[in-house]
Amino acid sequence: MKLIALLLALAAWPAEAATFKLSLLLPMDDPRLERGRLERAAVGQPGGSAADGLKAGLAEGRFELDAAGHKFELEVLEIGNAAAAKAAALEAERAGAAVIVADLPAPWLLAAADATKLPLLNIGAAADSLRQSDCRRNLWHVLPSERMRSDALAQYLAARRWQQVLLLTGPNDVERAATAQASIRRHGLKLVASRPFKLSADPRDREFANPLLLTQGSYDVVWVVDSDGEFAVGLPYRAALPRPVVGDAGLVAVAWSPRFERFGAPQLSRRFAKAAARPMAPYDWAAWMAGKLVVAAAVAPGVQSPAALAQGLSSSQVDGSKGVSLSLRPWDGQLRQPMLLSDGIAVVATAPQEGVLHPKDALDTLGADAPEKLCKARL
Repeated sequence: MKLIALLLALAAWPAEAATFKLSLLLPMDDPRLERGRLERAAVGQPGGSAADGLKAGLAEGRFELDAAGHKFELEVLEIGNAAAAKAAALEAERAGAAVIVADLPAPWLLAAADATKLPLLNIGAAADSLRQSDCRRNLWHVLPSERMRSDALAQYLAARRWQQVLLLTGPNDVERAATAQASIRRHGLKLVASRPFKLSADPRDREFANPLLLTQGSYDVVWVVDSDGEFAVGLPYRAALPRPVVGDAGLVAVAWSPRFERFGAPQLSRRFAKAAARPMAPYDWAAWMAGKLVVAAAVAPGVQSPAALAQGLSSSQVDGSKGVSLSLRPWDGQLRQPMLLSDGIAVVATAPQEGVLHPKDALDTLGADAPEKLCKARL
């Protein structure tokens, strides 16, 4: 009996303890967090600092980390430009960091990724170029891409047989509008018209600023692309025809909604709201998931060093309170995940839609699939 007790004690004894350093890079004076934008609380927009979500994710992994004998030291850095991002990434590598998490604009993100060999988790930039022409082998994406969002919406419209789409595009959203059009074609919808809008009180811009004039014609749904959100928020119920609005107002594809009520989501939303004193926004979920991913990599068997953690990150599978196991795609570094379709009041549907087929994983119907080979750095 003593021998059995000794063997059990040895099996339960934690492996050699390791302390992993984690750097979070945030933009200084983030314009997304200006008071006016936060007060509008548009669906899908950030609600506060990404540090809140990352700290929540790391905190929820403390029991697994304790069992493995590991811990994380988090350093939060605010930077003001691409050069500062590069310097911060270099310094993190010199200081022995295991992972960098970044909520940065795309050019700053690329500067940081090019400066280091450390894995860099993107939780703030949705640009498809980061997963395609500008991809990097050490750059992983937790936040959904623009194409994932537009594919989710297009799948829902196809399922509802809302085939005729009127597309309205803001002056700074040409690239995002092209992504929406690609999803419209991919899922067999018809683009009946594409029109630019302009947020203006100038009478000379009436044709581009008046929702009633912009939405003349015949269509099943209005798809609005407006990163700022100020025009889009006033579009529902103001179209020329009684038709639904989707895109950046009305029905929006998001990574997370505090209104989601399945798979342990209410409990997650309540835990975050208690810790951060605000609702959990999609960007908060991405930051929380980054914490979950690094914890999963750290507690994997045999991980005792930053290099081993980096290798384990790509094979990590985690629960994101969305009903399925989530993992990183090897061909573009994107986290596979269901998308939530929400109007800000409720979660109306999820994507992939039921009945959407894929040879291996239905989650890969959202965003770029492996055969497209759009990320040359990972071939």
